[in-house]
Amino acid sequence: MCGIVGLVDTKAMRDVDGKLLHRMNESQFHRGPDEGGTHLEPGVGLGHRRLSIIDLSSGQQPLFNEDHSVVVVFNGEIYNFQALAEELTRLGHRFRTHSDTEVIVHAWEQWGERCVERFRGMFAFGLWDRNTSTFFMARDRLGIKPLYYAVLDDGMLIFGSELKTLLAHPRMRRELLPEAVEDYFAYGYVPEPKTIFRHALKLSPGHTLTIRRGMPIPQPREYWDVAFKPHAPMDEQEAATALRERVHEAVSSHMLAEVPLGAFLSGGVDSSAVVSAMASLSKEPVNTCSISFDDAKFDESRYAQEVAERYGTRHHVEQVATNDFALVDKLAALYDEPFADSSAIPTYRVCELARKRVTVALSGDGGDENLAGYRRYRWHMMEERLRSRLPLSARKPIFGLMGNLYPKADWAPRVLRAKSTFESLARDSVEAYFHTVSLLGDKLRRKLFSANFRRDLQGYEACQVLRDHAAKAQTDDALSMVQYLDMKTYLPGDILTKVDRASMAHALEVRVPLLDHELVEWISGLPSSLKLKGAEGKYIFKKSLEGDLPHDILYRDKMGFAVPIGQWFRGPLRDVLRRTLLGPTLASTGIFDMAFVAEMIEMHQSGRRDFTAPLWSLLMFESFLRQTLAGAGDPDEGWYRRVA
Repeated sequence: MCGIVGLVDTKAMRDVDGKLLHRMNESQFHRGPDEGGTHLEPGVGLGHRRLSIIDLSSGQQPLFNEDHSVVVVFNGEIYNFQALAEELTRLGHRFRTHSDTEVIVHAWEQWGERCVERFRGMFAFGLWDRNTSTFFMARDRLGIKPLYYAVLDDGMLIFGSELKTLLAHPRMRRELLPEAVEDYFAYGYVPEPKTIFRHALKLSPGHTLTIRRGMPIPQPREYWDVAFKPHAPMDEQEAATALRERVHEAVSSHMLAEVPLGAFLSGGVDSSAVVSAMASLSKEPVNTCSISFDDAKFDESRYAQEVAERYGTRHHVEQVATNDFALVDKLAALYDEPFADSSAIPTYRVCELARKRVTVALSGDGGDENLAGYRRYRWHMMEERLRSRLPLSARKPIFGLMGNLYPKADWAPRVLRAKSTFESLARDSVEAYFHTVSLLGDKLRRKLFSANFRRDLQGYEACQVLRDHAAKAQTDDALSMVQYLDMKTYLPGDILTKVDRASMAHALEVRVPLLDHELVEWISGLPSSLKLKGAEGKYIFKKSLEGDLPHDILYRDKMGFAVPIGQWFRGPLRDVLRRTLLGPTLASTGIFDMAFVAEMIEMHQSGRRDFTAPLWSLLMFESFLRQTLAGAGDPDEGWYRRVA
């Protein structure tokens, strides 16, 4: 686990500023406090910050091939590197280290751009081949590791593990992208490949980019996607047995390390399954970490304790106060662009706890997307059955009218929120799912944005992100489709981003065995009826674990990492919220209808409506503007420029 950075002249061989490269690299010191290194040659500068995990003595980067004509900087882990090294050695390549990084340079020499297809792991890397004047960068299949890049006006490409590395370059323009602002207030994050900035991009998961000096810069190439290829028929018991074996194999492959290793243990199904597998594979007790809350409504530590006792783990628990809002401002600095998932707060705390004990932690992230664990999948499938009975041309006017007439009831259980259901039934499947996952719905975003900003969007709507992915999905199955949409958006844009930044803030490597791509491919081929059976999500996963975990762990209601944001806004953060959102920062952008912002605050704090999501989104956006952009950019251009 590391941080990478670089500058590559795509047009000529101009000298690279070594001091600038050093500053860019040091901006991500937290990602790799053990060592740092840079490489400079005409037209190329590469930097690396290292958190030592494998081959502690000789895995320094940047790392070269035998004649120093190929050099790489790499963030992540290649779990099958030993088998690849043996294969490459038989093909005539000579290795100087025992690190997974060296496999990349030799794999590039042997297989070129297709080398990534041979890697099993989480990775983001940039590689320079002097012999062919080629720069190659790649990101792992599911987007576990981040990779940002921009091409500057002078043809210099800059890249790094976090946006802050790009922002350290004085020529990096910081103009906001209107479409990304719209996306943020719909999803709570900026989906790939956009960033909040007009002139910077994320390399999408499962993509590579090959640039040859002096040639036009092409579009990134996709090398992997979830295929949903059905397996040969198998009965329920066969599927459960095979799934358990494959989960154990994935966990085993992720346990390779030369430093202390442990696991997050929330007491939910996914983290408990990972700990169960680790315990069966380890000769020593597993190190597990949990946080508890001082409010029973948010605390599930007793379930984590039950699993820890069952497997005799070295369990560490620390209590977090439910009024732990000291991190609100710090989050903006961590994420570099607006990020509205409030569970980033407890995630930061559990990473902080884990780093006191271990350097590597395994997590259960990815289980919900893979195996249909979210409640919203159940609701979507119920609505799909209703949608299938009437064509859209009939549903839209009938249910659209009912949705407009029915009163809004945010306070009520989902089953009683008929307005939301009616609105979903008036939409097609993709738009309905967008309506389900949106942090702020279409009507609310239109009210929030100023008339000028709505014109600048030129008709763009955030639902287009899901439509574009849906058009590429290799499945017609309704459940598989929404799982696919989450794998392309919510998983990399929210879940994995949240964990990467929160963990790397503490120099902690987090591995996600349930997102091993071979496991993901296999699970995608299971029938949807084994993933969501009636109202039971993760059905076959839970069946596979019945011999390993107690019934109350497997079949209790999902809690999640919730924090009482809405209560904070009516209590300890009441005045802070009003002062911050109605202050000069948001008003100066011209993006928002400030009268409506004031109205939302008043209605929320009086208890008449629950505007927790939009107010938290605004708070994080304001903090991003104030901390990340304060004093930056071209004063004649500003943060946000109107479309002409």
